[in-house]
Amino acid sequence: MLIYIDIDDTICYYENLDKTKKMDYSLAKPYVERINKINKLFDDGHKIVYWTARGTVTQKLWFNITYEQLKNWKCKFHELRMGKPAYDLFIDDKNINSNIYFND
Repeated sequence: MLIYIDIDDTICYYENLDKTKKMDYSLAKPYVERINKINKLFDDGHKIVYWTARGTVTQKLWFNITYEQLKNWKCKFHELRMGKPAYDLFIDDKNINSNIYFND
């Protein structure tokens, strides 16, 4: 199975986030349990693609920081993709909310 996974607020979170300032993705903290669950999907043979909207609106390139974060957090994956559209609501027949999937 090919599985696309968002990054922010899915496998990481931010403490004391000031929404009036520009987002600094380097401050993200990992959800270790969620990463472990995704790593098991990788180990079970599924293709894991992390897909993020980081930089979509600002056009700032976050690839290197994001790639290093995934490696430092010990995420197993096949591919990192940038350029996910920024949206408020995503309607899709195969979509699942991360809080439901991870039972938060």
